[in-house]
Amino acid sequence: MHTPDRLPPSVLVLLASLYCAQGLPSGLVAHAMPVLLRQHGVDLAWIGLLKLLALPWLLKVLWAPWIDRMSSDRLGHHRGWILPLQSAVIVCLAVLACIDPQAIFGSALWLLLGTLLLINLAAATQDVATDGLAVRLLPERWRGLGNSLQVGGYKLGMLASGSGLLLVVGTLGWNVSMGLLAAGLLVLTLPIAWYPEKRVLPHNAAQAEPAGAGLLLRHYKGLLGQSGMTAWLVVVLTFKLGDALGSPMIKPMLVDQGWDTAALGQLTLISSLAGIGGALLGGMLYARWGAMRSLLVFGVAQAAGLAAMALLIGRGSDVGLVYAVALFEQVADGMSTVALFAVMMARCRPEHEGADFTLQASAQLLLSGLVGACSGLLAKNVGYGGLFMGSALLGLAMLVWVPRYFGRNR
Repeated sequence: MHTPDRLPPSVLVLLASLYCAQGLPSGLVAHAMPVLLRQHGVDLAWIGLLKLLALPWLLKVLWAPWIDRMSSDRLGHHRGWILPLQSAVIVCLAVLACIDPQAIFGSALWLLLGTLLLINLAAATQDVATDGLAVRLLPERWRGLGNSLQVGGYKLGMLASGSGLLLVVGTLGWNVSMGLLAAGLLVLTLPIAWYPEKRVLPHNAAQAEPAGAGLLLRHYKGLLGQSGMTAWLVVVLTFKLGDALGSPMIKPMLVDQGWDTAALGQLTLISSLAGIGGALLGGMLYARWGAMRSLLVFGVAQAAGLAAMALLIGRGSDVGLVYAVALFEQVADGMSTVALFAVMMARCRPEHEGADFTLQASAQLLLSGLVGACSGLLAKNVGYGGLFMGSALLGLAMLVWVPRYFGRNR
C-alpha cells in the first residue's frame, strides 16, 4: 500500500480541531472551575466532587463498541457522532453563558455540576468517534504526526479553557467568557462539518462486529485474541508508570520551596507549550525512526526528565534551573505519549478503531491513576529525591518490555 509523502492539510486541520475541542471540557473542569468555585465561597467538599465529573472518560469503554457499530447514513460513520455531540457541548456552554454567575455558583450550583457532567459525557463519547476517525485517516508512517496533533491540540484546548479562562474572566465576566468558549468550540466544529467522510472513508459493514446482545464481550474478546496483543498490553500498561508515579509531586515540591500560585501558573503555561512542541517533534521523529526506536529513545528521555527533578531539591530559588528541568520533562513527556499512542493505533482492527483504541487508552489511564495515587505516600516516606529517582528507575526498567514485544511480532 502506497504511503503518501505528506498528509493533506485538510486532515491536519480536521484532527487538530477535533482534539483541541476535546481539551476544552477537561481544562474547564480540572483547572478553571476549582479556582472559580473557591473564589465564590463554595465548600471544599463540593470542589472535591469535580473529580467525579471525569468518570465518563473512564467508563466510555462500556459504550465504545456501539459508537463503532451505529452510524448515520446521512452524516457518515464517525461524523454522525462527532457533529451532534460537539453541538451538544456548544449548547451546554451557551446555557452556562446565559446564567447569572451569582446563581450558578450559589443556589443553582447543582445546575452547573449537572451541565459539566453532560459536557464530559458528550466529550468522552466524541473522543471514541474521533479516535476511530483518526486511525482510519492516518497511514502507519504518519500516526506519530497525527498523535502530535492529538496531544498538542488537547493541551491547547485545556490551556484555552483553563489558564485562558482564568486570565479573562476577571475582566470580561463569567457570561462573556463562557460565550467566547462556546463560540470557539463552534469554530472548531467547522472542519468536521465540512468533511466529506462518506465519500473519503466509506463504511465496510462486512468487517464490523455484528450489533446486538453480547457486543461488548465479543468486541473486546476479539481485540484481546489478536496475535501479540497480550504482549502489547503489557507495554501499554507499563510504559508510563514511572511518569505516573513521579509527575504528581513536581508542583508540591516547588510549593514546599516557596513557589506561589502565580509563579506556578506561569511555569505550567510555558511548560505546557514546551510539551506541545515535544509532541510535534516526537511525531516527526517517529516518522523517521519507526515504532520501537521511538518508544525506547523517548522512554529513556522521559526517565531522564524525572531523574532531573531530583536536582531541584533545595534549589527552588534557581528559577532558570527549574524552568530548564521542567521544560525538558514536558518535552520528553510529549514525545513519549505520541509514540505510545501511535503504536496503539496500529493495534486497532478495521471497523473497530474507536473502541479498540479506547480500551487501550483507558487501561493505561486506570493503572497510571492508581500508581499516581501512591506518589504522595511514597514522597512522604522516602522524600522527593527518592521518589523521583525511584520513578525514573521504574520507567527505565519497564522499557524491557518494548524490545520483547517487537522481537516476538516481527
